Amino acid sequence: MTNSISEFEHSNAYFVIGSNMTEAHPIIALRLKRGARYNGAKLVVADPREITLTKYATLWLRHKPGTDAALINGLMHVIIEEGLEDKAFIEDRTENITALKKVLKKYTPAFTEKITGVPQDKIIEAARIIGTEDKVAFFYAMGITQHVMGTENVMDVANLAMLTGNVGRPSTGVNPLRGQSNVQGACDMGGLFNYYPGYQRVDLEENWKKFSESWGCDTLSRDAGLPATAMINAAVEGTIKALYVMGENPMMSDPDIGHTEKGFKNLDFLVVQDIFMTETAAMADVILPATTYAEKDGTFTNSERRVQLLRQVIDPVGKSRVDWKIIMDLSTRMGRPMTYQNTAEIMDEIASVTPIYGGISHERLEKKGLQWPCPDKNHPGTPYLHKDKFSRGKGFFYPVDYHPPAELPDPEYPFLLTTGRMLSHYHTGTMTRRSKGLNEICPEGFMEIHPKDAGSLDIEDGEMVRVSSRRGTITVKAWVTRKVPPQVVYMNFHFAESAANRLTIAALDPMSGIAEAKVCAVRIEKLQLQETAV
Repeated sequence: MTNSISEFEHSNAYFVIGSNMTEAHPIIALRLKRGARYNGAKLVVADPREITLTKYATLWLRHKPGTDAALINGLMHVIIEEGLEDKAFIEDRTENITALKKVLKKYTPAFTEKITGVPQDKIIEAARIIGTEDKVAFFYAMGITQHVMGTENVMDVANLAMLTGNVGRPSTGVNPLRGQSNVQGACDMGGLFNYYPGYQRVDLEENWKKFSESWGCDTLSRDAGLPATAMINAAVEGTIKALYVMGENPMMSDPDIGHTEKGFKNLDFLVVQDIFMTETAAMADVILPATTYAEKDGTFTNSERRVQLLRQVIDPVGKSRVDWKIIMDLSTRMGRPMTYQNTAEIMDEIASVTPIYGGISHERLEKKGLQWPCPDKNHPGTPYLHKDKFSRGKGFFYPVDYHPPAELPDPEYPFLLTTGRMLSHYHTGTMTRRSKGLNEICPEGFMEIHPKDAGSLDIEDGEMVRVSSRRGTITVKAWVTRKVPPQVVYMNFHFAESAANRLTIAALDPMSGIAEAKVCAVRIEKLQLQETAV
């Protein structure tokens, strides 16, 4: 996130796309609801489903799943045609606007409506809100990233923010919402295939030398590794022989679970380090029982780049051990001794090799959390990014031309399936489904289907149905609702008994390797009486 959560109550407008914020990120959603309800901020929500946030919206753009880039391009076309762009910001702080305008020329309201299904008048109204309000904050989540053009979708949101001068100021910015509590921290610490900690590229010689010297190791690779999705493909092909899975449950969270299962079965060795027995851990050769957040010290870095100190409150349960101690012992036994005494020492090493964390220590975090970049011990942290300039100097407009999802409905599979989270459960249910109260709120998976489609298939609300794609078949309870439009069905993916990701497609974004988990074609069938009885 470029900006801080506390700023958003003071924004003049919001644009939310690909995020069911009230269920997946409810605390941040509160800020937007307060801003819209009490401070008069205008809220534009782009979502194929009728989510809770649409009730607070000034304008709801109900676009077809997978058409995000076309919609954003349509908004920018109107902004430019009506002269609403921030000309001074564009001139002083950006480059490549001519190339962007060339691509946007064809995205007239009529052309955009044809692709997205959003009426022309709503496209124009939304563009005027975004183009005329002073402080506009942009939000997105996996609803736009989990597509074959997910990276370009994100770049297009950045294009829209720069076009309107809504970067580098309080209460504005491009704000991705992270899925769980320390996803940001994991990325910051090098949990990516092409970066060392602090987003320092592995293919740069100076970075290789720096980390080799700091870690006393001359065997670091100069080449980028593989993104998680490509690892599964490599396992299927037999070029990866072993995997170490830590705090992740790919046998539920990966698209096309059957493909993931095939990859895991093809491994010679699988290690899983986790707090509970997951579907992935059940396939492991070795399980390393880890501790929960309450059983360890350390830090979490949240969506707004805030590093926060975590303190242990109970002893590790059973034979579970703290993650860093497990890793330290493994490294030592493999010939690379690690001798950290505590997590404060680890944070000091992080600060020594990671410029954006350079001024962060446990001693400072005892007083309050700090937002990176925080380059030295006297720096107060950075509430918002790009105040005077971008990290690359000038902001670069990256022209994005829409192209359709990898798989669209056809006569054999006539419905479009999209997936998401819900308030009472998150991710693969590893923790939330062990909570009695949360299970009482939602004990099973469901599929939302429009009344028109349910009627044509003779499906009653609450009936079990069979949902099939080219990759698999599941049975799930149908919820007949107008939250979804005709020809679109929606499922959450928290339930192993009706795992939505048995259906989703593993088509990959060529830039980032992220999978298109949000759009695929499915067929729906009413179960026969004898099948329901079984």
